[in-house]
Amino acid sequence: MTTVFASQLLTPGGWLSSVRLQVEQGRIASMQDGATPAPGDERHAVLVPAMQNLHSHAFQRGMAGLAELRGSATDDFWSWRETMYRFASRMRPEQLEAVASQAYMEMVESGFCRVGEFQYLHHDIEGRPYADVAEMSGRLVAAARRTGIALTLLPVFYAHASFGGVRPRDNQKRFVSGIDDYAKLIQRCQAVLKDAPGSRLGVAPHSLRAVTPQELAQIVDISNGIVADAPIHIHIAEQVGEVRDCLAWSGARPVRWLLDHFHIDRRWCLVHATHVEQGELSGIAASGATVGLCPVTEANLGDGIFPVPEFLAQGGRFGVGTDSNVHVSMAAELSLLEYSQRLSRRVRNVVALDGVSTGRALFQHALGGGRQALGTPGAGLVVGAPADMVSLSVEEPAMIGRRGDALLDSWIFAAPGNAVDCVWVGGSKLAESGRHLGRDAIRRAYRKAMEELCT
Repeated sequence: MTTVFASQLLTPGGWLSSVRLQVEQGRIASMQDGATPAPGDERHAVLVPAMQNLHSHAFQRGMAGLAELRGSATDDFWSWRETMYRFASRMRPEQLEAVASQAYMEMVESGFCRVGEFQYLHHDIEGRPYADVAEMSGRLVAAARRTGIALTLLPVFYAHASFGGVRPRDNQKRFVSGIDDYAKLIQRCQAVLKDAPGSRLGVAPHSLRAVTPQELAQIVDISNGIVADAPIHIHIAEQVGEVRDCLAWSGARPVRWLLDHFHIDRRWCLVHATHVEQGELSGIAASGATVGLCPVTEANLGDGIFPVPEFLAQGGRFGVGTDSNVHVSMAAELSLLEYSQRLSRRVRNVVALDGVSTGRALFQHALGGGRQALGTPGAGLVVGAPADMVSLSVEEPAMIGRRGDALLDSWIFAAPGNAVDCVWVGGSKLAESGRHLGRDAIRRAYRKAMEELCT
């Protein structure tokens, strides 16, 4: 049993002071506020829940910063994708594990406790299945185990280059599967995850342009065979070009088409959903699905800005992800989410709620949406919940003298050095003084992989 004393602790009901928290078998066994620290207690100034990262392509951490050369006057997502394809075409299994370990370590250090890995790098360099069809997925499981981050694995079904079943391109060969092959992959991933406590498995049709309607229905059936509430994640309406092509194919916008043809519910996470109209926003909110926002990546790629206030006004749910992992930071995702709304509307504190600060509102929304999207119901720091916690350093200049919601505001908006001190996942301490406990070995393996990939 571990006992932690916090001068301030954030619960779903608000802030508590002088809290003794006991952890047994990875869960919070008891909490007492107004307490006095006892000998042997591990003492911290501030404890808050750890966050879920609902959307990651871990391998892309290795190409961060390599797509910033202007290729043409119309450099955009589609030209960035060509750089990504070239990088992905070279990566071997052991390199994927090293790069993913680096990304997952950085996630932990920034305050994430779980990652939703949207995994589509399935086959070998020639596009052939490995002898173990889950070879690459297994490497991600190994990276999660090495870093201690909890994993929701989302193997991707990817079959076509565009809407209407267009034949895939040669540079997509490492991603492409048929339905039968995908079903085998899911079965194999189930076996691999048995050795990863706390993990979840879901499905991920890549996008409406990469699957046909019939294939999408089959993927939903496959998800039902995992568990009744298996997560279903899909990229949708990220790009204006995608919306245009969907209209040409079906006569409907991507989100509208999905809502009209499938039963969308709480299991679904619609990743990005950047370009949506009012009726589509209403439909998503009514369905109970989560929108997966990745503000740093969406800004890096020039995607656009999701209309957060309108969505929240209708009861919508969102979580955040690091997507391309060009910059891994929970605080950066939340601050850019708010700042993009301010820039587009020319007002401040857009996401703030009555009586709740902007930082806390962002944090609470992302916590709830992330848990739902990754299939891990929870209530935060309460008795019986997993001990997924972050301690914040009040010695960080931006944190000095802060209390309550001002701590979250200062962490998210004013602490560029990151105010994270310690991180626990399932009661196990993974980071201390802002550094992952396995950092040195993980960095060495990452350096080796990158020297090989960048040669």
